[in-house]
Amino acid sequence: MINDRMDVNEWLRKQLEEADPDLLREMVRSFAETLMSADADEVCGAPYGTVSPDRVNRRNGYRTRRWDTRVGTIDLRIPKLREGTYFPDWLLDARTRAERAFVQCVAEAYVRGVSTRRVEGLVETLGIASLSKSQVSEIAKDLDELVDDFRNRRLDRGPYTYVWADALFLKVREGGRVVNVALLHAVGVNGDGHREILGLELSTAEDGAGWLSFWRGLVARGLSGVQMVVSDDHTGLVEAIRATLPGAAWQRCRTHYMRNLLTKVPKAAQQMVATMVRTIFAQPDPDSVWAQHRRVVDQLETAGFSDAATHLDEAAADLLAFTGFPKEHWRQIWSNNPQERLNREIRRRTDVVGIFPTRASVIRLVGAVMAEQDDEWAITRRYMSLESLAQARIRILDQPDPDDQEVAALEATG
Repeated sequence: MINDRMDVNEWLRKQLEEADPDLLREMVRSFAETLMSADADEVCGAPYGTVSPDRVNRRNGYRTRRWDTRVGTIDLRIPKLREGTYFPDWLLDARTRAERAFVQCVAEAYVRGVSTRRVEGLVETLGIASLSKSQVSEIAKDLDELVDDFRNRRLDRGPYTYVWADALFLKVREGGRVVNVALLHAVGVNGDGHREILGLELSTAEDGAGWLSFWRGLVARGLSGVQMVVSDDHTGLVEAIRATLPGAAWQRCRTHYMRNLLTKVPKAAQQMVATMVRTIFAQPDPDSVWAQHRRVVDQLETAGFSDAATHLDEAAADLLAFTGFPKEHWRQIWSNNPQERLNREIRRRTDVVGIFPTRASVIRLVGAVMAEQDDEWAITRRYMSLESLAQARIRILDQPDPDDQEVAALEATG
């Protein structure tokens, strides 16, 4: 007996295997449009093309709307009405689906340092002509939660043996004028030997009160085990370090110090003086470093640069504090400084913006940049080995006083 009944499942399987790849999309489109047509009929009070005393509205053609689905993008025909509007909010989200689809794009562009105006232009090229500058800023605020979590997280990956701190000045529009605000931030080496961005804050000025609040915030979040802090010699900063991190050594940043020192000599001699000072840091052991420092001071005095010689002599203890730590860390402490690299990255992103509209926008952009950099550092190789970090944490017990080292250096040079 011949079975003249068709197996529906077998038929559908065969169609999907042999038909055009667009078949599934066409099926979804047809199904959705049938539902919308029935929904529109209900709104009108009567089926399409039917005369009825219950009719309260009439169809007026269709408008096309792109619908992103798991089977691809489908062009839907949405019924139009003569009076009022019809929109299938049970199927689509009115005027927000496309915007949400581009949130990641806009946020990424914002983090990359693209200005709000340029982000708007970028979005327009992607097919959204109605996204205004204010909407771009609103979308960028989606980063706030990420940045807040990053800024307020517990610092529980210590001990943080080495910490670098610095401040950058950015322009912000406040009260109808443009003002400079100080971005205070710090980087440390955590217990795993990786670099980690510890925090960031905005301060009206780089003063002692701002730095004291900054360091207290880090300590409250768990900063501990600090053996050395590297920074410039801003008075408020150094005093805040001593007040909040007792027992930690302070190393004067070599890069900042060199800029200060070179202001004490004529421009024509700056390259020569810089070369002489670099020889101090190229020595193989602590005693040689201190002895070379003494020789360079004498050479500067002999060459007639007495101001530079005095400046270098007075900075000895702070500039050469690194000699009390493992030699394998010297280059990371004063040469391969992670803070300088981070500063360059922040500048690269913020220079595109120029003037920030609010302080919150500074935190949003810089915080996102820092969170991105912190993630990158977390998966790279260790900045310092665990063995050398352990050695650094016990260095205070057996290191001679810097004044004693200076006396030894004087005796060695006669």
